[in-house]
Amino acid sequence: MGATTALLGIDLGTSAVKAVILDLEGHLLGEGRAEYALLTRRPGWAESIPADWWRATRLAVREARERAPQCQIVGVGLAGQMHGVVMVAADGQPTRAAMLWPDRRAEKTLARFRALPGFLRQRLANPLVPGMAGPLLCWLAEHEPACYARSARALSPKDWLRLRLTARRSTIEMTSSLVTEASDASATLLYDLPADRWAEEVITALGLRSDLLPPLLPSAAQAGTLSSEAAAALELPSGLPVATGAADVAAALLGAGVLAPGTLLLSLGTGAQLVLLCEAPQPDPTLRTHLYRAADGRHWYRMAAVQNAGLVLDWLRRQLHAEWSEVYASLEQVPPGADGLTFLPTLTPERPHYNGPQTGAFVGLRLEHSRAHLLRAALEGVACGIRLALESLPGAGEVGSLLVAGGGSLHPAWRQLLADLLGRPLLSLEAAETTARGAALLGGLAAGVWSESQELVRLAPARSVVTTPGEQQTRCAALYTRYLELLTRGRETGTPVGP
Repeated sequence: MGATTALLGIDLGTSAVKAVILDLEGHLLGEGRAEYALLTRRPGWAESIPADWWRATRLAVREARERAPQCQIVGVGLAGQMHGVVMVAADGQPTRAAMLWPDRRAEKTLARFRALPGFLRQRLANPLVPGMAGPLLCWLAEHEPACYARSARALSPKDWLRLRLTARRSTIEMTSSLVTEASDASATLLYDLPADRWAEEVITALGLRSDLLPPLLPSAAQAGTLSSEAAAALELPSGLPVATGAADVAAALLGAGVLAPGTLLLSLGTGAQLVLLCEAPQPDPTLRTHLYRAADGRHWYRMAAVQNAGLVLDWLRRQLHAEWSEVYASLEQVPPGADGLTFLPTLTPERPHYNGPQTGAFVGLRLEHSRAHLLRAALEGVACGIRLALESLPGAGEVGSLLVAGGGSLHPAWRQLLADLLGRPLLSLEAAETTARGAALLGGLAAGVWSESQELVRLAPARSVVTTPGEQQTRCAALYTRYLELLTRGRETGTPVGP
């Protein structure tokens, strides 16, 4: 029996890399995963070592290959965590640790963005978040000028990984590999969304080096080919086409088959994202939610992002030495409302749609509350944060159901809580790992398997209604009201206030 022609997709996340192998009909043939550390060496810092990403990528790809040994890979695509920055020298080597999206060190630097002329601020079309590349570059220029000066490019995480896959030893070839694309570039606070290009006037006004920002290629373009060194490490043929790739949410839209407006996607992982595709760049007038470029080169998407989702649940799970099965079991053991215990999950400051205290808290804690109460309250607090984001997203009220994707969406009891609290049916996809799947599809486009993204419609995973709001919807509405009351009190007093 001959080898199956297939595509490799790599998703570089915050704490783990995932690899999937798809056949040309979009069926999953193999997958792998490997973790690495998120470093918090100082309060408010969030960093990672790019060399760790490469080691984990080798492990994840090999695991996926072992599960699909008869495949012939013909294209490679990438997706990666958004925001943050990887500073590299002209030879592609990082000049410091990568700075990631939860990083808060550039908080004070945001004042420079607020001081921009109004017309320039509006063209960025996004709320100001310190973990985006623009504020982080401003911080580096001020606090680490030697690193800033010796760096040749500021890359997004997936762009560094693609560089590791494709770059040869020649300086000329290395420089040509230092590129990016619009789905990540539009999330830097250095991108002109209406004009669909780097915001040169903003970059000049901030006093940043424009040469740090890479040239733009389409997400589905062939940005290079797999080098012999990378091919040997991954046990793949050298010379394979490698797509430019896309930001994780943009790739997830492709992987989920969301190729036209009209679907509201909820992606659950380390963070949570509520996403709506749109035909034109239409910013939120309040600038509380985000607007980014889609990976198909045709659309944009609106997004309300929640930083305190899986990140917080995993933190609490580890503090309580609980397995994930115990976390979700709490939903069966404790009634809605957790017997008066409320959790505000803001362990890292939240995105601008959130208007409450920027610290977390358990409120209403009593002696009779158990470990299961803490776990249930944490799930409810995260779900309330997702509902708050949903209510802030322009256009979300016009879509009746939610398409749910991501590794944090699989447990039935957790999905039921979300359906009850959000008051909407949840649709499930047959395919898991939509981000890595979208990356693989980009690899197919780069390899010429398909000529343009609309051909991917026939590969869209089937959808089915898996959860509808149930009998606990009223009680969940009451706990959400309680959550909003605590946010109001915390906003007025500067700290959450109990009963």
